[in-house]
Amino acid sequence: MDWETRKDVLDQFGRDLPLKDFDRYSELLLDWNKRMNLTRITEEDEVMDKHFIDSLTPLLLDEFEGTQKVLDLGTGAGFPGMVLALACPDREVHLMDSLNKRITFLDAVVKDLGIDNVRTFHGRAEEAGRDNYFREKYQIVVSRAVARLPILCEYCLPFVALGGYMIAMKGPEGREEVKDASNAIETLGGRLARTVEFSLPDGDERLLVVIQKVTPTPKKYPRGGGKPRKNPL
Repeated sequence: MDWETRKDVLDQFGRDLPLKDFDRYSELLLDWNKRMNLTRITEEDEVMDKHFIDSLTPLLLDEFEGTQKVLDLGTGAGFPGMVLALACPDREVHLMDSLNKRITFLDAVVKDLGIDNVRTFHGRAEEAGRDNYFREKYQIVVSRAVARLPILCEYCLPFVALGGYMIAMKGPEGREEVKDASNAIETLGGRLARTVEFSLPDGDERLLVVIQKVTPTPKKYPRGGGKPRKNPL
């Protein structure tokens, strides 16, 4: 990919990025996409902007700094988690998705690129969020394009350690979702820290919603049986 055309944007992340690894990751994505539905985004410029640059935006947040564990919940084809893991080799990054075929793809990427700071998990948030192995064990939980914010909070906040952060990666619709999620955020032990707006190189608007974990999530959450979607808090 012609990363030179995005140099000014990449420079704002303030670190040397593994662009050759990004290129290989993109090649694997597009190759596997011929056999399974991983992404509808296949044009080079869109892949650079909507997958890689968008996935890097949590690096712009002070809250993301540190070396503690990161979870990408509902990772799909690995965005943003795999990209963040490549950009932050000093951090352990866990990728979780409910579809095993996506985990199979991600495992192939890890093996091909020789990545040693990524672990993948096949699981559903409603179940894994009750498992002591995962519950309240992550400094950062990120999620992109998974659910509306009131639902997403119930999926994500049980995984966040006290003092840690949930980062919801949203489009412009996120502004209204923040208003609708106030009860869910408080009920689940969170506090809205801030929202950060920016635009991708193609002009698409993005919103990062940063929620701090300030009290433990009550044990009855997350609810099972699809209740977070059927009856959001």
